[in-house]
Amino acid sequence: MVPSPRPLEIIQLDAIKLLLEAGHCVIAGGGGGIPVVRDASGLLVGVEAVIDKDRLSSLLAEQLGADTYVILTGVPKVALDFGKPTQRWVDRLTATEAARHLAEGQFPAGSMGPKVESALAFIRSGGREVLITSPEALETEHYETVGTRIVRD
Repeated sequence: MVPSPRPLEIIQLDAIKLLLEAGHCVIAGGGGGIPVVRDASGLLVGVEAVIDKDRLSSLLAEQLGADTYVILTGVPKVALDFGKPTQRWVDRLTATEAARHLAEGQFPAGSMGPKVESALAFIRSGGREVLITSPEALETEHYETVGTRIVRD
């Protein structure tokens, strides 16, 4: 087991912004990125850790000033009571509702929990909306109706 610290900075943010402004499709932070810290002289040094991809992408969306943050996952929508006979898919949650369900244990740490935490961090930082869905649903359904949207209150 290694620690999974919250990402604080995206080292290549300026390069990512330049590429986006030039019209390129940028793939950044794959697998959460490489965890580094600055040593006493200010140089970047790798550390044994795992950076959570959802937390990293939330920080990236925030620092890029995105209005909408899209999280792709293995299910078409967020579910309450996931895997139980009472399971129900959710189309829309306010940030307050999502935080309440997270606190109640609806979104486990090993699956939907980090995604909802990252969605809430993005909304709290000024983001307008988070869409959580699967790549397949995003490809086959209308954007306006696909997935679960977490929005500001």
